[in-house]
Order: sequence, then C-alpha cells, then structure tokens
Amino acid sequence: MLRNKRFFLLSLVLVVSLLAGATGSFAQEGGTTQLGPITQRIIDRGELICGVNAAVPGFGVVNAAGEYVGFDVDACHAVAAAILGDANAVSFRPLTGADRQAAIQSGEVDMISRNTTYTLSRDVTWAVIFAPTTFYDGQGVMVKADLGVTTMEELDGGSMCVQSGTTTELNITDAITSRGLDIDLVVFPDAPGTWEGYLSGRCDAWTTDRSGLVSYQATAEDPGAHVILDVVLSKEPLGPLTPQSDEQFAEIVRWTIFGLITAEEYGITSENIDDFLTSESPDIQRFLGLNDNPSGSYLGIANDFMVNVIRQVGNYGEIYARHLGVAPFNLARGVNALWTDGGLLYAPPFR
Repeated sequence: MLRNKRFFLLSLVLVVSLLAGATGSFAQEGGTTQLGPITQRIIDRGELICGVNAAVPGFGVVNAAGEYVGFDVDACHAVAAAILGDANAVSFRPLTGADRQAAIQSGEVDMISRNTTYTLSRDVTWAVIFAPTTFYDGQGVMVKADLGVTTMEELDGGSMCVQSGTTTELNITDAITSRGLDIDLVVFPDAPGTWEGYLSGRCDAWTTDRSGLVSYQATAEDPGAHVILDVVLSKEPLGPLTPQSDEQFAEIVRWTIFGLITAEEYGITSENIDDFLTSESPDIQRFLGLNDNPSGSYLGIANDFMVNVIRQVGNYGEIYARHLGVAPFNLARGVNALWTDGGLLYAPPFR
C-alpha cells in the first residue's frame, strides 16, 4: 500500500511538472506565474492574432495602405506590446457581427477587439471573459434629413435597416414593441451592407450603436444629408474579450486596458514616458515596474510591460484623440472621460 502511495505521488508530481513545462512559467517575487495556453501560443508564434472590425471608420478599418487602424485596433497593439514587447506583432482577422462567437470559440483568434457589447448571454454562452469596457455607447437611429423625422414614433408604418447577429437587432425589436409601433425591419449581414441598404432607399432609417452612426455620417459623401435622432435605446458597454480557457491571458488583457487608463490619469504619454522612468513616486514606480517593484511579474510578462505599451501605443486619451477626437469625427469624450473628469473610466490601483 505504501509503495502504491509513493508511486501515485511520484506520478502526480511528474504530471504537474510536465504540464508546467508545456505551458511555461515566469518567476516572480513570492513564486511563479504560470503562463496560460493562449499566452504561450502567442509567445511561441511571435504574434497576437486579433479579431477586429474592418468597416467602421474611427474604430476599425483598413486604410489606403492596407493597414488596420482604429480605436479598437489599438487595443490589440497594446496587448501585443505587453506580451511581446512589440506593438506591431499582430495579425488581424476581420470579423462580422455573426462571425465573432465561432472565431473566439474555435481558436481562430486569440482575442477580439471590435465594437462588441458586454452582455450576460455572450459572457456565458460564448464562454468568454470580457475585458474592462473601453467605450461606453448606446444604440441610436439615423434618418435622411429630407425625411423630416425627429422621433422614432414618426417612423411608424415605415422601415428600418439593421445588422443581424448583434444586440442591435434585439434592442430595436424591443424598442418597437414597447412603443407599440409598426416598423418593418430589413436585416443585413454586416455594417457596410446595412449602411448601403439605407443609402439606396431600402429603409427609411437605420440603427446601430451611436458611435457607428457618427462614424458613417462623418465619412458620408454629404454628412448633412443624415440626422441622428435624439434617442438612446440601450446601454452598449463595448470592449475586448478573450476565451475562458485562459484566465492568465485574460488578466494580461484586463490590466493592459487598466494600464492605458491609469497612464492617462498620471499624465504619462508616449511623448514623455522617459521623464517618468526616474520618478520618485511610489505609485509611478509600481505602475511602471521600476526599481524591483512588482507589476508585470504578477502577470507572467515583462515587469515594465506598461513602459512598452505607453511608449509604442500611448495612453487611453492619446488613442481616443488619435482616432475619434479628430476630423471628421470630432467625437467628444462624454462618459468616456476619466472618472476625475466626470466620466466612467476608472482603473483599480497597480499594487
């Protein structure tokens, strides 16, 4: 019996050791942080695979040079910088709203960062972990200016274009029902198709997140020909998401996003990051992982990971200004301002 117990314990230790060797580990003060399978794959591959939008200017689009750019795209760059030290070590996969669940569950992508609303059903049935919200939004409605419509009620008896496979479709159905309206929904598979359907006269109006409406209106041939109604139909907290199969990778994504917010709060930018490397502030030293203060070591990545992220990508405010705060969007921060400025952005302490 004693021999069997010893054999069992020896076998157990051997299995645990093999698993540790398969996934890797990172030494830190007080122990080790085990690298998750997705994190290890990213390191072995030498790049992050990120699902994004390719059709919403300002948030995710392919520019004239064939590069993916946008507010959501930069979240992918930030995670790549955190794990690999290189913000450009990213391969992008364009995803429609209907593609997202299959892409994240099949392992086609390591993470998704493309206007995806955090909901109970997605959190559970998609088997994902949502990162902190990066953009607080709400669903809106757009009409052509010459229609003369100012409220949803005036669309009674008309039609509205909507994208399938999104919370938008459910929200507009609820809004129509609760208001007792008769509005015919015309469904399209993706955002560009929905926009084109609206432009071609297939519908009297179209609906999506208000940020998306602003994006398409700003880049329209005649922005003044379209009006966004003064109605917000829902709460749409948008942000990145990762598979539940790797909590360690999810922690990296979570704290990278928190780091972008914290950097703006401290006033640390891509332009002045070097000035903070000699800071005597204990909070700054902990945040940047300076002078042996543990930071990234808790996550199994470079202790000064936020130095790489900020230097190569910038802080949250820089990212917002670069993609959304400029013409033709000129999108005000609103609720997406720091909590110190009356917004909803609030990051836990790095300690």
